[in-house]
Amino acid sequence: MRALLSFVLIVWGMAAQAEIAPRDGWVVMPTTKPYAQLVDDVKSAVKANKMGVVTQAGPTGAAKNRGIIIPGNRVIGVFNNRFAVRILGLSTAAMIEAPIRLYVTENEDGTASLSYKTPSTVFAPYMAEADADLGVAADELDAIFLSIAKAAVQ
Repeated sequence: MRALLSFVLIVWGMAAQAEIAPRDGWVVMPTTKPYAQLVDDVKSAVKANKMGVVTQAGPTGAAKNRGIIIPGNRVIGVFNNRFAVRILGLSTAAMIEAPIRLYVTENEDGTASLSYKTPSTVFAPYMAEADADLGVAADELDAIFLSIAKAAVQ
């Protein structure tokens, strides 16, 4: 009985935390789209903005295979080699942050949200040790990621 109660509380806690609250340095865009559609629309918007999907990860499918149902959850890593080469030339340490991640989460009502840390927030810890162009590159990436996000959620 105790194990069942623990399991229910864990799953309930994951569902309750599915929606991302606004926070400093993040963009959070709720949508009326279902989760799978938003994932597809993010990938299309990435391509349309001349960036690439570099990584994808999410626990939803693996959890389902284990008999655990959790809200849709996908992290999509996005970058482009032209920025990788440029940023690597400015700060070797900053490249640990690439790719920049977009986060698609399924909400309790069946809709999905798109969230991400802005590139300028992600690269902020490296600004003091890098060439000033790192800030310029981060600002350019901020604009590209906002364009991706707006296209994906429309």
